[in-house]
Amino acid sequence: MGSPPVQESPAHRAIASLQRLAEAFAERRGQLAAAAGLTETQWRVLDEVGGEGFLPSMFARQRAVTAAAISRTLRQLLERELVQATIGADDGRQRVYRLTAKGRRALKRVHDAREAAVDEVWATLPRAELEAFSAFSEGLAERLEAYAERHREPRHRP
Repeated sequence: MGSPPVQESPAHRAIASLQRLAEAFAERRGQLAAAAGLTETQWRVLDEVGGEGFLPSMFARQRAVTAAAISRTLRQLLERELVQATIGADDGRQRVYRLTAKGRRALKRVHDAREAAVDEVWATLPRAELEAFSAFSEGLAERLEAYAERHREPRHRP
């Protein structure tokens, strides 16, 4: 005879739901990128190149990846003619990256598919529930970030 099932606390149920959402979002990001013939990393870099003032080293730092990894992704995008690189006008050591027409089309396919999913999944939810979810999740994100900051290991410098 087994023991009765243990009731999960509301906090643990919420964590399990959040993990499920994170996994669903990760899967969906992969699907969106693949539909445009991209990897998720290529999509992120392409999206960033399409913005203002893309700096590979800063992008790498923000994403906690190596500059070499971003350089490799940029080479892939250059080979596929999704981006083009020119020498910086102010600094000949710097390369300026821009989307090509082909890159803009790939990015548009991803963005259009993403908006279609937003329309189908999110836009059908009641506005009050979306606003409550947004407020709750923003507060939770701030709490988690503050907690992580307080428990971050000090960096050792050589």
